[in-house]
Amino acid sequence: MYSQGLIGADTQTDEDETFLAAFQKRIDAEEKIEPNDPMPAGYRKTLVRQISQHAHSEVVGMLPEGNWITRAPSLKRKAALLAKVQDEGGHGLYLYSAAETLGVSRDEMNAELLAGRAKYSSIFNYPTLTWADIGAIGWLVDGAAIMNQIALCRCSYGPYSRAMIRICKEESFHQRQGYEIMLVLARGTEEQKEMAQDALNRWWWPSLMMFGPSDADSAHSDQSMKWKIKRFSNDNLRQKFVNATVPQGHFLGLEFPDPGLKWNEEKQGYDFGEIDWDEFWRVVKGDGPMNRDRMATRRKDWADGEWVREAAMAYAEKRKARTQAAKIAAE
Repeated sequence: MYSQGLIGADTQTDEDETFLAAFQKRIDAEEKIEPNDPMPAGYRKTLVRQISQHAHSEVVGMLPEGNWITRAPSLKRKAALLAKVQDEGGHGLYLYSAAETLGVSRDEMNAELLAGRAKYSSIFNYPTLTWADIGAIGWLVDGAAIMNQIALCRCSYGPYSRAMIRICKEESFHQRQGYEIMLVLARGTEEQKEMAQDALNRWWWPSLMMFGPSDADSAHSDQSMKWKIKRFSNDNLRQKFVNATVPQGHFLGLEFPDPGLKWNEEKQGYDFGEIDWDEFWRVVKGDGPMNRDRMATRRKDWADGEWVREAAMAYAEKRKARTQAAKIAAE
């Protein structure tokens, strides 16, 4: 039985097999799947998990940089950072809207996040200790995000792919902004260059972890690629990021904190050292440097904003009542 775009329980009937084959045929033909289209339950579940996690990452990602708005070194830097943080909030809204087309409410997704059941990118559980960290986040973190998100513009689910088009344009600007900060620091005083180097040292490995576990340990990657929710594997995207980013760092005159990093002529890409997967899983499971702080801040923000939500709802109800009264009077 199929209803509301979902395939029924895990029943392996001929009809189910026929439906799944027809659905995969649409995917293989590069057709976009839209909210009212029938879809397998697993496809919907995967999208809800990925899009909500993506949205949570945008919202939680406002916190490390928002912490520096009042301490930016100039009015120009303050205005640019404020605009960037606002962009990230907007990205979260686009993505929550895309997830809502799959039948999950924004309140449900937020409740999952605040309860600690939903995940967000592990990168945002690291502290921003200096102004150079803002540059490193823009250059490395947003750069890694773009590497992944450009492919998502071709995601098989229409609302998600369309949301990513605007997000990628803005993220591209954020990456350039971050790189420019690093360029100014790297060509500044010796102390400023050391600050830039220190930021690279601390953010390089967490940025590589952003792409998720290695392909051998990824529970969802193969199926997501078959459904064309994803277009490239985690390790493939990670390699593309390293190949693109290392020359940028060398142009800055900075050294990467990886003695195993070297050009491999045969594969036309960089070899790099082993990622500390124990650290990755420790942070994912809630034991990173800032996990507790990030969630405490989100819970406080939610509680502090209750009066705003109540006022907005009261206004909406009052406006609805006025509209209904005017309609009755007109009749």
